[in-house]
Amino acid sequence: MPEHPRFSPSRPLPIELLAFEQVQLLDVAGPLQVFASANQLAAAEGRAPPYAPRVVAASGPAITASAGLGLLAAPLPEADAAVDTLLVAGGPGVHEAAADPALVGWVRQRVGRARRVASVCTGAFLLGAAGLLDGRRAATHWRWCAELARRFPAARVEADPIFVRDGPVWSSAGVTAGIDLALALVEQDLGRGVALDVARHLVVFLKRPGGQAQFSAALSLQGAEDRFGALHRWVGEHLDGNLSLAALAAQAGMSGRSFSRRYAEATGLTPARAVERLRVEAARRLLADTRLPVKRVAARCGFGSEETLRRSFLRLLAIMPQDYRDRFATHAR
Repeated sequence: MPEHPRFSPSRPLPIELLAFEQVQLLDVAGPLQVFASANQLAAAEGRAPPYAPRVVAASGPAITASAGLGLLAAPLPEADAAVDTLLVAGGPGVHEAAADPALVGWVRQRVGRARRVASVCTGAFLLGAAGLLDGRRAATHWRWCAELARRFPAARVEADPIFVRDGPVWSSAGVTAGIDLALALVEQDLGRGVALDVARHLVVFLKRPGGQAQFSAALSLQGAEDRFGALHRWVGEHLDGNLSLAALAAQAGMSGRSFSRRYAEATGLTPARAVERLRVEAARRLLADTRLPVKRVAARCGFGSEETLRRSFLRLLAIMPQDYRDRFATHAR
């Protein structure tokens, strides 16, 4: 992908948001409003607009979002036309879009002209179909992480982040995470101050606090309820006990190797990662709802030490346990 300079007053950055039939409305509207708000704030200060955003689609001009609202989109530009950022939305229609060789080919060619490319939610499947996730970190909606990893095994799918950047390729988690991603793009272009102004204008966080990971552990494991629901309930009752692979496999009535394979297939996680998430979620509740010392929270949730608890919180939530308590504590009892 070519490198372009940051915005200059004489040349707003062209942003294309790729939509399609049955696109997720917020995947389009959220990022679009971030760029539009950056323009509005610039105009209020007498500055030139930094962005020239537009929605494009192969099936336009009229398309229907999955919410039932009609959208008007410009036709797909010529593949060699100038563009700074290509942002691909997601939604129920993305799988049909990703199976369209002409559209996938257009994306692949368009990226050759763009400084960066990004996807919102399941838009990652279209990037994957174009070969843009091979060898790169990627994020998508929590419900689709395992499928994205299965369909594009050369991608390194990460289930936790709100968004990730790997070189010029950005991808975000589900739906409203597209706003977080767009704010990060604005910050890259115009600096933190402008991105913060836009976030304040939209009444959102510039960067979501660590307590707002894209999904709860229990929610992320619901897809495996039919096979491992009883095991998850048992784990929840024994967080401070032995939850080694051998113990989990024995509880599930399987060999260690068979359990590891089947569990990963059902959840997209290793058993150890799932246990860590469940322990972190339990610790979050205790930190928010009780006055237990952090050391006691760590012990009750099976971390063994405060340091292990801190490492897990930083890895999964990007926040320290005490900072989480300071921000979210209710001290209900």
